Order: sequence, then structure tokens, then C-alpha cells
Amino acid sequence: MAILLATTQAPGGAKPQFPPFNSETFASQIIWFAIAFVLLYFLMSRVALPRVGAIVQARAGKIAGDLADAQKTKDDTDAAIAAYEKQLADARTNAQSIAAQTRDKLMAEADDRRKVIEAGLGERLQAAEKTIAQTKTAAMANVKSIATDAAGEIVERLIGKKPDAKAVTDAVEKSLKG
Repeated sequence: MAILLATTQAPGGAKPQFPPFNSETFASQIIWFAIAFVLLYFLMSRVALPRVGAIVQARAGKIAGDLADAQKTKDDTDAAIAAYEKQLADARTNAQSIAAQTRDKLMAEADDRRKVIEAGLGERLQAAEKTIAQTKTAAMANVKSIATDAAGEIVERLIGKKPDAKAVTDAVEKSLKG
């Protein structure tokens, strides 16, 4: 070990200098650095970088393919949505058409029933008016007869003798008209 120490110590017993800073070995270190750099550069440019480039290209191709698939799926979805919305609009139009036809049909039926009911009510109203007129005529005839009899009796009580029937009838008719 003593031999090693002797070779590693600088002359005069000082510690040896750090090799990269040693001016005696500086030129050989630069040459070896250049050789290592060229070899490392050659290795990287010929082996590692093409592999990384291939991986990047493969990933780019996969991403492009995935984007194309996504765009195709989006286009298919948009087409399906458009077809669905068209069918929905057609169904709404059809439903509105059916509703309008049904409404018109029901309105026509209701109008026909209303006309039939109005006709029946008109006939009943005419019959009722006729009955009322007959009843009124009969009542008026009875009123005339009752009024004539009552007026004759009132006059008889007041004057004490029976009045002339024609005069009483004429007086009652005159009073009923006026």
C-alpha cells in the first residue's frame, strides 16, 4: 500500500491534484471526451432516437386513427340524431293532423246534435206556446163568463133588481178590452 501512496502523492508530499484539473492529463481527457461524445452521439442517433421516433410516430398514428374513429362516430351520431328529430317532427305533425281531424269531426257531430236538440226544443216551445194560448183563451173565456156573472150579481145587489144580461156582457167586454 505504501507503493500506491507513493505514486498517488504529488512531489513534495502534497495531495494530488483533481484529475480533470491536472494540466498534464488535460489533452488526453479532451480526446477521450470527444471520442466518447462521438460514440454516444452515433449510438443515440442510430439506435435510441429511431426507436423513440418510431414510438412517437406509432402513437401519433394511433391518436390520428382514434380521432378519425371518434369523428366517424360523431358523424354517425349526428346523423342518427337528425333522423330521430325528423321522425319526431313527422310524428308531431301527424299527431296534430289527427287531432285536428278528430276535433273537426267531433265539432261537426256536436253541431249536428245541437241542431237536432234546437229543432226539438223549437217544436216543444211552439207546442207549449200553443198550449199556453189555448189555456189563456179558455181562461179568458171563463174570466169573461165569471166577470159577467159577478158584475150582474153586484149590480143586482146594489140596485135591487136584475140588470139586462146584454148590457152587463157589453160592459164587461168593454172593460176587458180597455
